[in-house]
Amino acid sequence: MGYMLLYESMLGSVITARDRWLKPGGLILPSHATLYMAPVTHPERYSESIDFWRNVYGIDMSAMVPLAKQCAFEEPCVETISGENVLTWPFVVKHVDCYTVTIQELESITARYRFTSMMAAPLHGFAFWFDVEFSGPAIFPTNNQVQSPQLTSSDIQPSDSQRKKRQKPNEALVLSTAPEDLPTHWQQTLLYFYDPIEVQQDQVIEGSITLSQSKENPRFMNIHLEYASGGRAFVKESVMR
Repeated sequence: MGYMLLYESMLGSVITARDRWLKPGGLILPSHATLYMAPVTHPERYSESIDFWRNVYGIDMSAMVPLAKQCAFEEPCVETISGENVLTWPFVVKHVDCYTVTIQELESITARYRFTSMMAAPLHGFAFWFDVEFSGPAIFPTNNQVQSPQLTSSDIQPSDSQRKKRQKPNEALVLSTAPEDLPTHWQQTLLYFYDPIEVQQDQVIEGSITLSQSKENPRFMNIHLEYASGGRAFVKESVMR
């Protein structure tokens, strides 16, 4: 599992090993993974990286602001935020069943999202995180082509059961990297805008996200984000190196 779940394309090696050597009834742990995204506000981060240059110990160095934005926000940032930074319920970008997923399926993932802001705040970008589940397949496959039930974004609702350890022995154990949970090695992945966008409570934020394996280096990930809010449309291109 890489940052943002798919970074470094490590899951492909697991899939290859599964197809070659997993016996019928064998286990893959973690068995399932879910990648989420949500719009976030993070004034402190923006102030530290950008507004700092407007007054550096009494000296106006705002000429550095364009370069500061590029250096700070051109590529995705791996850092820790809190649940207070998140403006909406998360959206499921991709649910992965490790028993059935193919390498080709993960080479390019596209999803359309639609959020409704729960507060008025500056929108600074989007955060990505993931959960992984430790359980067996719904039905033990006799080969790797048997499909187990797939979940959609409507099937996965934010709840305590997703974020906490299992309450009953027969429930799956979940490791979450969500902002409201304890920090992990993976933290969260933030895709910041160069300039914040003011959003109002109940304002719709919608668009599409495409995550694709880089042809330059298969460990890299290309991110193409389209988003619209308040009648304005934007595009953010980034490479996670």
